Amino acid sequence: MTGPVSYWVVIPAAGIGSRMRADRPKQYLPLGDRTLIEQTLDCFLCQPGLNGLVVCLAADDPWWPELACAQDSRIVRADGGQERADSVLAGLQALLARGAGMADWVLVHDAARPNLTQEDLYKLLATLADDPVGGLLAVPVRDTLKCADAQGRVASTPDRSRYWQAYTPQMFRLGALRDALTQALGAGAVVTDEASAMEYVGLAPRLVEGRSDNIKVTRPEDLQWLSRHSKPH
Repeated sequence: MTGPVSYWVVIPAAGIGSRMRADRPKQYLPLGDRTLIEQTLDCFLCQPGLNGLVVCLAADDPWWPELACAQDSRIVRADGGQERADSVLAGLQALLARGAGMADWVLVHDAARPNLTQEDLYKLLATLADDPVGGLLAVPVRDTLKCADAQGRVASTPDRSRYWQAYTPQMFRLGALRDALTQALGAGAVVTDEASAMEYVGLAPRLVEGRSDNIKVTRPEDLQWLSRHSKPH
């Protein structure tokens, strides 16, 4: 790769994070001296090549305007949807309105995944710069996997060497991702991440191995773990 890859970012953040049992959406919980989402945005705002960033929030979100980053000219707010895929589609539309092109790279990243390193971001951008499909950061499964039956007993033990945990960012061309999400949602397919939408239309995203500490905060113990481990740079 010669020079930084030019890209846009979509951060879907319209959920409430009920498993955190907190008084606000989890992206606004404190981590160090700032909120989770502020820590998450840092990695992108410090990286060359960023064209702009869309944060997709609940329409009645009262916390975002209180953050200093809400005034950053590179960041646009958009109303999110009921599901993650709806929010990402809204974010893509906001990017188009801001001047993004259909062939531009878009990185979708979880608002509550604040431990992304510059090194992993650069690795993803460099690896996929000329890829025909795009891909995602992921980590090979380390532990033995078990497939359960309806009674909660082990039905089988799959070969873990073929399995990866999907992380974010996930990086695809704007037009291709928009079309894949639209088709998958229109067909009622289960879309748990952007890669699954691309898979639905017959494409095979590339897996780019990243750090295992790029965790997503979903439970209180995740936030406790992050508070004890400073973000590597």
